[in-house]
Amino acid sequence: MDEVSKIIRIGPLDFDLTLMGMTLLTCIIIFTFVYVCSRNLEMKPRGKQNVLEWVIDFVKKILSDNLPSSEVSNHHLFAFTMFLFVLVSNVIGLATKIEIHEGNQAVSYWKSPTADPVVTLTLATIVILLTNYFGVQKFGFKNYFKNSYAEPAKFLMPIKLMEEVTNVLTLGLRLYGNIYAGEVLLTLITMMATSKGIFSFIPSLPLEMIWQGFSLFIGGIQAFIFVTLSTVYLSHKIEAES
Repeated sequence: MDEVSKIIRIGPLDFDLTLMGMTLLTCIIIFTFVYVCSRNLEMKPRGKQNVLEWVIDFVKKILSDNLPSSEVSNHHLFAFTMFLFVLVSNVIGLATKIEIHEGNQAVSYWKSPTADPVVTLTLATIVILLTNYFGVQKFGFKNYFKNSYAEPAKFLMPIKLMEEVTNVLTLGLRLYGNIYAGEVLLTLITMMATSKGIFSFIPSLPLEMIWQGFSLFIGGIQAFIFVTLSTVYLSHKIEAES
C-alpha cells in the first residue's frame, strides 16, 4: 500500500492528523456507548444495560483468572477501559475507507488506530509502566525493586530489565501486525474490485464481506489477548514475594 496518513508539521514536530482524529473518534464512540448503556440503570438489567454488564463481566472474568480475588476490583476499571479502547480501535477501520489523492500519493483519512505501530507500542508502554507503578504502590519502591529485579540473584537484573523492553515490543507489535495485515488485505480486495469493472467487482464483494467478518473476529480476539497479557504482566508485579 502506498497510502499515507495526513501529516502536518508544526516547528520541528510532525502531527499525524489521521491517527489523532481516529483516536478521538474511538474515544467518542466508547464514551457514547458507556453513557447510553448506563442511563436509567435497573436492578434487573435489560436491553442496552445487558450489553454493558456483559462486557463488564467478561473483563472481570479475565482479571479473576489471573489475579487474586482481592485485586480484581482494584484493577477492573483499567482493564475495562483498555479492552474497549483496543476493541473499538481494532474494528473501526473496517467501517469504511476514505482516501484523497494528493499528487502521487493516496492520503488516508480513515483507518484503525491500532494499525499503526506508534499507537500499539504506546499502549504497550502505558501497560508496562502502570504495572510497575501498581507494584510500587503495593510493596513500596525498595521492596518492589528488590523482589522484581534483585532476586533471586543480582546478576539477573539486566535480563529482567531487558524483559520489560521485550514485553513492550511483543505486546505492541503483536497487536499492530494482526490489525495492519487485516487492513492491507481489505485494501487489496478493494483494489481488485475496481481493477476490471463489473467482472472483478462481483466476485470481490462476497470476498470483502467474508474478510470483514473474519477481521471483526480477529479484532475481538486481539483485544482479549491484549488485556489478558496485560493482566498477566500485572499479576507478576503485584504478587511478588515480599
